[in-house]
Amino acid sequence: MRIPSYHQFQEWRRLFAGMAIGALISWLIFLFIFGEWMEDYSMEIKLQEEEIQDLKKEKEIWQEDVEKINKENEEKLTIQKIEVKILNHERYKLDTYSVHEIEESAKEDIRTLLTQNIETAFKSRDLIQRTIENRTFKAHEKRYRLKIKEIVFYTTLTIQVELQFDK
Repeated sequence: MRIPSYHQFQEWRRLFAGMAIGALISWLIFLFIFGEWMEDYSMEIKLQEEEIQDLKKEKEIWQEDVEKINKENEEKLTIQKIEVKILNHERYKLDTYSVHEIEESAKEDIRTLLTQNIETAFKSRDLIQRTIENRTFKAHEKRYRLKIKEIVFYTTLTIQVELQFDK
């Protein structure tokens, strides 16, 4: 068997050479376009990172300002309303008018706390407790004392009490 001569397949050589040169040119174009895109994307990412850093710094400044304002406002909070609630008035079968009179009388005893700073009122909670618990209240010819169960200090001073017979 004879090997065909090299010069008989020139069309095939041109085809393969053209394919190789085309592949090389297309690869170079791909690298150029991809490089341009990556450069644009990396620039965009860098700008976004800088913007994120600026926003974080701005957020920290805002948070510091808000915390400072909250702290100032918290120091300025005062008691604006007093609520006294009797929890066990059904046990002694008191009517709503008597319950209301006892609650109002207890409110009157601590009325001086209105417009006081919450911190000051909190510091005087023992005095509030003694003021309410040491007073006797009369309803339906019986004498009652109040026992404090819970005190909540905020702009509304809420005191929950229970009735007890006075001994």
